Amino acid sequence: MATTQREGSLEAPTRHPLGQNEPDFYDEGKLYAELERVFDICHGCRRCVSLCNAFPTLFDLVDESDTMEVDGVAKEDYMKVVEHCYLCDLCYLTKCPYVPPHEWNVDFPHLMLRAKAFHYKQGQAKLRDKVITSTDAVGKLASIPIVVNVVNAVNRNKHTRALLEDSLGIDARARLPEYHSDTLSKRTRSHRPDPSRARPTDATTGKVAIFGTCYGEYNEPHLGEDLIAVFEHNGIPTMVIPNTRCCGMPKLELGNLDAVEELKNHNIPLMAKLVDEGWDIISPVPSCTLQFKQELPLMYPEDPQVARVQQAMFDPFEYLMLRHKAGELNTDFRNSVGKVAYHVACHQRVQRIGMKTRELLQLIENTEVEAIERCSGHDGTYAVKKEFHDVSMKILRPVANRVKKAEADVYTSDCPMAGHHIAEGLGDGSDAIHPITLLRRAYGI
Repeated sequence: MATTQREGSLEAPTRHPLGQNEPDFYDEGKLYAELERVFDICHGCRRCVSLCNAFPTLFDLVDESDTMEVDGVAKEDYMKVVEHCYLCDLCYLTKCPYVPPHEWNVDFPHLMLRAKAFHYKQGQAKLRDKVITSTDAVGKLASIPIVVNVVNAVNRNKHTRALLEDSLGIDARARLPEYHSDTLSKRTRSHRPDPSRARPTDATTGKVAIFGTCYGEYNEPHLGEDLIAVFEHNGIPTMVIPNTRCCGMPKLELGNLDAVEELKNHNIPLMAKLVDEGWDIISPVPSCTLQFKQELPLMYPEDPQVARVQQAMFDPFEYLMLRHKAGELNTDFRNSVGKVAYHVACHQRVQRIGMKTRELLQLIENTEVEAIERCSGHDGTYAVKKEFHDVSMKILRPVANRVKKAEADVYTSDCPMAGHHIAEGLGDGSDAIHPITLLRRAYGI
């Protein structure tokens, strides 16, 4: 029988540790019992039906079952729901009334993560998914001079893309990121910040270390350059942290928690050392920022280095608006950026910092910002998979329609991959411009 509907909690959501090292975490019977319990609650509520395809998949399974309840759904079909969850976290933080501290203790994204981890431990992950989440290895190989030209040519050619679709299941229509041999590390190697110029405020140390991200390193290195230019223009000594690896979010979404721990063990000591030396940390990709702000602290709640990095981690526009609050932001903008259609990335929304990007862009004279608070459906890997690409485009459609309706001069998203996915949905030859690039243009630097 479906769970009787009850009033949700009015208290602020809290989050329990993931508990991946607890003995019951990988217990199949207990996992499937918890999936059935939560699926039953979701079936009785259905508030999240419009967020992603995990919920419509669940409700279709229920409605088409013999009992029209969760107990009529075959256990082997549960993974059909799990595979559509890309851990955007919007159900947890914007829709679900039964999250902790409510007694029903529903954490749908982390339950899906637990199921993904169990699935991975059982050796059921696809080769394709292992490859496309190995962003460091792929990036290093694809960015080798000469090789990079071949990779980019393959990714643009419809015939080779058809082969990729047949062999790996990477949708031939999906836009794949371009690679650069002139990586962010190479471009910023000679940059030497002067920490003595830092002007601390109550909330910031006034000097920033950029976690460049694997995407920023190999695919869009100009984002790191733009960050340095904007922050240095604001009198903030800025550096790129050397020798970092992927934040681990792609492996987290795959369910490969051992790989997440390996990456954590590499990155966190590097970052914690800088924090101890007085540096704040930012990242140009919201998912990477969230990994250090939320996911790793929930996986390793007793790790003091993880906690120190969490406290020092900022979204770039969150950081700049904190500087503005303290009277330290340079507001001498030379150029307007016009009307901006601004897609608010999911992994930025769930950081609970507010729309700092919109707030800052609206400080620019003759600039209007229209915010679009809806998932783009990209996720980094979800949209490029053959079996999910059409669904991702369906999720994207309301966002693309809002961009069209806005008739803006430019459209943007803090998530560069979401921005390019919107461009794919528009299909008019235009492309998104990252907000930090817009800000650099406004400064005229």
